[in-house]
Amino acid sequence: MVSTIAQWTVDVQDVPAMAAFWSEVLGYRRVRLGGGQVKLVPPDDASEAALTVLLQPAAGPKNGKNRNHPDLTVAGPVEAEVERLIELGAKRVDVGQTGAEPFVVLADPEGNEFCLLHGSSRPD
Repeated sequence: MVSTIAQWTVDVQDVPAMAAFWSEVLGYRRVRLGGGQVKLVPPDDASEAALTVLLQPAAGPKNGKNRNHPDLTVAGPVEAEVERLIELGAKRVDVGQTGAEPFVVLADPEGNEFCLLHGSSRPD
């Protein structure tokens, strides 16, 4: 028997704003839960392996670099998606990359880092 990852949970300060951001990034729908939480659910036609995202209220702001983060992929050109994500509120961030990496590092509006992988670096 093994465990599988079912959900990505993020502590955030502004749950409604972050739910709006991440639902647009991922194309997920929002489901309000008790305690100020919002669950983001993949579209009905998504792979059964698609993770849900839980946004829960945090006691304080994020401090320092994330010790883990999601890696996203896109079917089209990476730079076009980077621009779309920036328009939604993401920012490019420097976490020590050289520029030769097969990904772009971004942060959501509250500073949580994530990567957008180039097509050739998609995990097998």
